Amino acid sequence: MYLKSREHSSRTVISPKWTFFLCLGCFCAGMLFTNRMWTIPESKGITRTTAMEAEKLKLVSEGCNPISKEVRSEAKDIFGEVFKTHHAIQTLDKTISNLEMELAAARAAQESILSGSPLSEDLKNNESAGKRRYLMVVGINTAFSSRKRRDSVRATWMPQGEKRRRLEEEKRIIIRFVIGHSATSGGILDRAIEAEDRKHGDFLRLDHVEGYLELSAKTKIYFATAAALWDADFYVKVDDDVHVNIATLGETLVRHRAKPRVYIGCMKSGPVLNQKGVRYHEPEHWKFGEAGNKYFRHATGQLYAISKDLATYISINQHVLHRYANEDVSLGSWFIGLDIEHIDDRRLCCGTPPDCEWKAQAGNICVASFDWSCSGICRSADRIKEVHRRCGEGENALWSAKF
Repeated sequence: MYLKSREHSSRTVISPKWTFFLCLGCFCAGMLFTNRMWTIPESKGITRTTAMEAEKLKLVSEGCNPISKEVRSEAKDIFGEVFKTHHAIQTLDKTISNLEMELAAARAAQESILSGSPLSEDLKNNESAGKRRYLMVVGINTAFSSRKRRDSVRATWMPQGEKRRRLEEEKRIIIRFVIGHSATSGGILDRAIEAEDRKHGDFLRLDHVEGYLELSAKTKIYFATAAALWDADFYVKVDDDVHVNIATLGETLVRHRAKPRVYIGCMKSGPVLNQKGVRYHEPEHWKFGEAGNKYFRHATGQLYAISKDLATYISINQHVLHRYANEDVSLGSWFIGLDIEHIDDRRLCCGTPPDCEWKAQAGNICVASFDWSCSGICRSADRIKEVHRRCGEGENALWSAKF
């Protein structure tokens, strides 16, 4: 009886109720153990983060913030890339301009061949020797009847013979009288120019029929031809009855050499003349508005200069550029709408003595001198030597000038 009772009590020592509590306790102990295991990495992570922040604070206090240095480095790299890109664009723009110049030269040569005209000596020499870079090409506009004017220019401000060749070699300045041919090509007028050219070698012959009403066309062809023959920074047009100081002209143009598109001269805005029969009458006056209106700003025709890009522009687009009655107006109209800089320099339109003489004595030597009343030096063949004596810069000025 006793044994049976003891045996029964031993089987009921752990009841189902206690079994449930025992399992619950084991579960809680396991959860506690697991939480402690997860808090250890978190604690270590917090410790490492704090250490890194402390190190950064230390670097900041010492003036060596890595983030600031990194930002400055990135900014510097960005500016460097922008500069490289800008330089690449400038180089590409210059390359395109040179290619356009070469294209214009090829077109001029092709048109000369197709028209049956022989290539000029300047073009032959240019093709055989390869293009050189010049400071400026000065084209002196002249006519068949202006032999005395040309001789007076040769005797004053235009170097001759060996000096002219030296001017081209050392100073990179080309000077030529610019003329086309007569209506009867090969006639007595053309033969006279050919004989004069054989003697002096200072002509640029154009594929153009001479005539007073054709000055706009002549100007266009001159710039196209000059751009094809010579690679220069500037192309200048001057009349054969104007006195020019070449060194002063060169020094004036050099100041604007870094600018891509410049139009330099004495800028004016004269009235549009609609009365027939008067000098400088404009047949297309209606395009400029009501009677009494003025032209847009443009350089006076006695002397002006344009940069290489503008001469190239004229050469490429010469077949579609409109010509007005007045040559200086035509040139100004070709640049309307273009992104160019107009340079108004009054030293390019000084008067004859005493005006240019007073300015020279004051140290402000004129580039060009002429009489407004004659649109050039009145009786220039007789008076230009006197103007040269009183207003000239002196021969040494040209050879000592550094462009």
